[in-house]
Amino acid sequence: MLPSDRLRDKLITLEGKGYAAYKAIAGAFRFPRHVLYIDHVQPDPFAPPSLLRVQVDMAEAQFPRDLWDTPIRRTALEDFIARRVRDVVRRQGRRWGGRTGALQVDAGGQEILPRTACRLYEDYLEVRLSLGLPAEGRKIQAKQAQAVFFDDLPAAVDAALRFASLDARGAYRHVQVAEDHAALLTELRDRGLVAFVADGAVLPRESGVSDLPLSPHRAVPFRAPPELSVTLSTPHRGPVTGMGIPEGVTLIVGGGFHGKSTLLAALLRGVYPHVPGDGREYVATRPDAVKIRAEEGRRVARVDISPFIADLPLGIETQAFTSENASGSTSQAANIIEALEAESRLLLIDEDSSAANFMIRDEAMQRLVPKTLEPITPFIDQVRHLWETHGTSTVLVMGGSGDYFGVADTVLLMDHYVPRVVTAEARRIATGRDGRLPEGRPFARVRARIPLPHGFNPYRDRRIRVDARGLRTIVFGRETIDLGAVEQIVDPSQTRAIGDAIFHALEKGYFDGERTLGQVLDAVLADIAARGLEVLAAGEGHSGDYALPRRYEIAAAINRLRTLAVRQAE
Repeated sequence: MLPSDRLRDKLITLEGKGYAAYKAIAGAFRFPRHVLYIDHVQPDPFAPPSLLRVQVDMAEAQFPRDLWDTPIRRTALEDFIARRVRDVVRRQGRRWGGRTGALQVDAGGQEILPRTACRLYEDYLEVRLSLGLPAEGRKIQAKQAQAVFFDDLPAAVDAALRFASLDARGAYRHVQVAEDHAALLTELRDRGLVAFVADGAVLPRESGVSDLPLSPHRAVPFRAPPELSVTLSTPHRGPVTGMGIPEGVTLIVGGGFHGKSTLLAALLRGVYPHVPGDGREYVATRPDAVKIRAEEGRRVARVDISPFIADLPLGIETQAFTSENASGSTSQAANIIEALEAESRLLLIDEDSSAANFMIRDEAMQRLVPKTLEPITPFIDQVRHLWETHGTSTVLVMGGSGDYFGVADTVLLMDHYVPRVVTAEARRIATGRDGRLPEGRPFARVRARIPLPHGFNPYRDRRIRVDARGLRTIVFGRETIDLGAVEQIVDPSQTRAIGDAIFHALEKGYFDGERTLGQVLDAVLADIAARGLEVLAAGEGHSGDYALPRRYEIAAAINRLRTLAVRQAE
């Protein structure tokens, strides 16, 4: 390790030289209050930015032990520190403009996720950053680089990596909301609930392209209906009262624009803790919840969709259904079976994003088109079986078909964003109707599938190519995995981790033609639990841009790889 003056001396000699000369500054340098590691130097100003790590001894940082002495607290504090660093370097970056000279840290959105941007260890903390090294054209701007390394970075260390400089109350609050969310998840399991929404929660978002909460003077705070009001215990806020959604089949009904989809959107994000001030801090949903929708055009590989679709014309196989271009109904059936295969036991469905013929076949259609001509068993005829036989609950937004009244355990009516329980009235209406006949038959089990190794090729032009493009796309070799319909990915860093998790499974030999998809997921997540998300990294530089994905989204990406080859387990 070299003294920081050696870095300054090196930079002085580089002024005006070609950009590639920056490679001379790679290494470790001791500053008065931190150590700087320059792990990777970009080869030219248009390449991905250079990668840095900053380490501060814990004796210098002095973060109280009770802020990070459990896994939940550690994750939340790391998240808080990364956000604080981001705030500081963003302000610094404005004076440089553009990409060069601006430090960046991967600090996330409204959710608190395990991520690699900041790590707390027993003796030190580490923050991982990227930097577009300053240049004019392809010529080094060494004086500007000096300002970043010797002014901006030490200022960020002082402002964000020393507890004495932070908002202590804010740090504790950040950790506490994460612990309270974890406590709510435990309470859900113990109380037989699938979700909880606290009184006073702000569910609407600022806009369709913003995940920030709607301003308080425009939002209607959530209020639980008396019939579903429960009080759950949390370690910091204490007793929290709100709506507990019980296991089974829950129907959310109401007129358009009264908050049905807004409630469901909050529930699908409730698998994650949220930052203080988000409005959804005390919204919690079982961790195995999966949002299901139709996905016309997706590829499906040997999925047994026969519980929903059978006896297709021309003898098309549905016990091992394969399609390069699935329809709305076949894709939605496959999405459900794949979620069950990945061990989800809570399905979240919105009628607006579902295939109409998959969801319901009403009495009039049954009369006109006999069952012998209809291969689809609609979801209405399997939803109770999913719960009673498979223990899989469903929360369903439905505004267009009252036939679901007869299969629901709980019916919520959204009225100007306020829920009312109307289960008894819905049952009376269902009892007074006649004509529609149940269709289909129960199914005993979900057939597991075994991914085959030849279906995974990460090479493109003889080079490994695994990369994420934003939130919804993964490049895997020559293939592009479209995750546009996988709604519970909330951070591009999760997408990046998913792509590298698939590659990790391939490199480790987990796709061995013997393990089921569930066993592959178990093996990858066990590696992450043992060694951290960093286990997914390959190549030079640090891995400061991962956030932890769930097993369901990793499975969804594997299932959408168009070269996927599988065989069904016996």
